[in-house]
Amino acid sequence: RRPPPTVCDTPGVEMGKFDASCMRHLSREDYRVLNAVEMGSKNHEIVPVELIVNIAKLRHGGAQKFLSTLHRFKLIVHDGSKYDGYKLTYSGYDVLALHAFVQRGLITGFGRKIGVGKESDVFLAVNA
Repeated sequence: RRPPPTVCDTPGVEMGKFDASCMRHLSREDYRVLNAVEMGSKNHEIVPVELIVNIAKLRHGGAQKFLSTLHRFKLIVHDGSKYDGYKLTYSGYDVLALHAFVQRGLITGFGRKIGVGKESDVFLAVNA
């Protein structure tokens, strides 16, 4: 018996498939670009690349490298239907939230999954 399909706004990304191991491969600039996509999504459904570059304060060529890294880890999705832009995925929001906890010193490690809810997964975390 197959489980029912999950509903997700982002095509190709299912809810509940979060993998935090990508966080160790992201640089400081990757987090700046990811944060810029989140800030730009307050006014835009699809954030234009030019706006991401302006918010992250990076050169255009340099930003493309970071955008492709984030796209490879499925933290953002490219949408070129109207204009060249990106959109944050649920995993991208999760990584931003975990990064904020790490920066504040609230957690230092991330463990295994201990439970699954209707709209959330519960993981073990090591605090400082």
